[in-house]
Amino acid sequence: METNESNFPVSAASCHTTDWLCSGKGLLLWCLPTLALIVGGSSSTMRPWLWVPALLVMGIACLANAARCGRVHCYFTGPLYVLAAAYVVLAEFHLVPMNPNGFLGAVLLLTLLACLAEFPLGKYRKP
Repeated sequence: METNESNFPVSAASCHTTDWLCSGKGLLLWCLPTLALIVGGSSSTMRPWLWVPALLVMGIACLANAARCGRVHCYFTGPLYVLAAAYVVLAEFHLVPMNPNGFLGAVLLLTLLACLAEFPLGKYRKP
């Protein structure tokens, strides 16, 4: 695979092969954590134990995926999920309010907006 001086793939076609979202890792890195978010939404005692690791796994995976292949929405969702995990920790210590449905709704809406950003910007960052 040809890369530029910053080690980013030169074309979107070559980048597709390194995109974890398009591989079997997508199930492990995003689908299973999403299931943990759903399950945690119904249990206030288990919520932080499920949500924090799930959001961190998704956030770190998005940041790594953005660095690996330049997937556009990962540049937005990576920091979003890491910040969301931090918010859940703060809420657990009663430093910020937590409305679980509103929180998940906001994370879902921002994730959707990040994915929609790929329509005008393209799926992969141009080198």
